[in-house]
Amino acid sequence: MPKPPTPLPATSSGTASSGTASSGTGSPEDASSGVGAGTRPTQPAQRPRVLSVEDLGVRLGGRQVLSDVSFHLCEGEVAGLIGSNGAGKTTLLRAVLGLTPVSSGRVSVAGGRGRHQAVGYVPQKVVLDADLPVRARDLVQLGQDGHRWGLPLPSAAKRAATEELLAGVGALHLADARVGQLSGGELQRVLVAHALAGRPRLLLLDEPLANLDLHSARDTVALLDCIARQQGIAVLMSTHDVNPLLGVMDRVVYLAGGRAATGSTDDVVRSDVLSSLYGHHVDVLHAHGRVIVSVGDDSHSDDGCDAVPASAGVLVGGPVHRGAGAR
Repeated sequence: MPKPPTPLPATSSGTASSGTASSGTGSPEDASSGVGAGTRPTQPAQRPRVLSVEDLGVRLGGRQVLSDVSFHLCEGEVAGLIGSNGAGKTTLLRAVLGLTPVSSGRVSVAGGRGRHQAVGYVPQKVVLDADLPVRARDLVQLGQDGHRWGLPLPSAAKRAATEELLAGVGALHLADARVGQLSGGELQRVLVAHALAGRPRLLLLDEPLANLDLHSARDTVALLDCIARQQGIAVLMSTHDVNPLLGVMDRVVYLAGGRAATGSTDDVVRSDVLSSLYGHHVDVLHAHGRVIVSVGDDSHSDDGCDAVPASAGVLVGGPVHRGAGAR
């Protein structure tokens, strides 16, 4: 996969741990280094808030899925939504989108601007038949006028705008390829272009690195970092593994047991904060330049505490059983 170019400029203007977020001014090459890349350089702290989540609660099927979740994102910030399967990551994203009703608290996007205009969304699972007669340019154009009634009329302006979006994510050469025949990394770029077609202020991505190889994952993270910094779009992406995000992430929102801890990585990935979040002891160990989060699971007491090592960085999530890998 080619290195992502600088995206085009935008056309328009629980147990919570509070941390001071920083943001990046580095180059795309800085972000693409991925694992263990450190923290982003600091930009001016005063930026408009794009997303505010206050004391959010969600009940589904009589079960409390999220409780008292609070955090915010400002223009140009990148945040990682971290948690194991069932922690509520997708539920939180759907609540922000307005697709899942909230039982308490509130969500404010772009100061109340209509969510369908202010938010771009890349879902976790997009299954496309290999023979589907839809090109990448067709999928991106749906992001421009798919919300309008009737058949879209082709025009030179629409074609130019579509190619501009594809070029901004390094996928112009895929414009006429069938979307069902793209690789995982290629499809991810096209889906991001589709999500950006409405010029959103907030970009949500559900497990965008799942099923990508290491190189594609690093390129995807670098691309999203460029979009955040160059276009001032706030980016919130869910993942099990925080490692690829370390060089670009301004804050982490860590979900466990329906509650959240939020702040910088240093603020959140600590034994006292995670122990309070999980409701039992969690070890955060530093060894040979690595950080290991060891989460005890009483339901698997025969196996003891499962350690989740991360090479030159931090890997956070729920208990990972031996032989199950990092996800």
